[in-house]
Amino acid sequence: MPVTTSSVSDRLPNRLTDRLTGNRVVGLGIAAIVVILAVAAIFLFRTLPDANAFNARVERLFVENDALTGTAEIKLLEILAQSGTAFSDTLTSYRVVIFVLMLFATALLVAALVFLVVIVGQNRRIAQLEDAGITVKSLAINREQRTVTLNNMEFSLTEAALETLSVLAEARMDEDVLTGAELEGLISGRHPSECDEAAGATRIKRLRDALGNQMMAELLVKTIARRGYMLAIDKGVIRVE
Repeated sequence: MPVTTSSVSDRLPNRLTDRLTGNRVVGLGIAAIVVILAVAAIFLFRTLPDANAFNARVERLFVENDALTGTAEIKLLEILAQSGTAFSDTLTSYRVVIFVLMLFATALLVAALVFLVVIVGQNRRIAQLEDAGITVKSLAINREQRTVTLNNMEFSLTEAALETLSVLAEARMDEDVLTGAELEGLISGRHPSECDEAAGATRIKRLRDALGNQMMAELLVKTIARRGYMLAIDKGVIRVE
């Protein structure tokens, strides 16, 4: 069966293109958020009443009613003038509050966009990792010490888990995919037809649990639909002692 391979030099332009596209999308998104909120802020500030509108009306009352010279009338006009000043100060504070809220809204939306892009990027990396499998440079199995060294990580396994991993390693060197029944048969010494598929699946689960890191275990011990199990590593890096 022909194998499709891709070198690092082939993947590098695609990764650069994806990164540039992602940066461009983030930049456009941030710009769109700022523009939308800026337009909303301008519309909101323009629709607010003039802070000096009340003062202008009070001043007009003073000008047009210069005949109001009584104590009560002057007192009323003074109250109106004070009310106009209070109204002007209130509108000014409202404008400041609205401005601050718009800044917070812009910051929150930009942060949400950045976090969304980061999450999407992480999901893509995980998907690529799942498709490619784990890059294993060396896998050394020591039966006497019941340990397995994966790159620079050493694991102490139970005898059953070590036996399962050893059988999978030998099958990988022969480029074989083992069903659960075949795996159980090789370990127990019985014919696969006499073994239960679930027994092999249980051994795989216990091996993954023994390796500890769920993501690493799932990618290292690959499940191939309708075929069985295999180690998703290069057979040249396997060493069984």
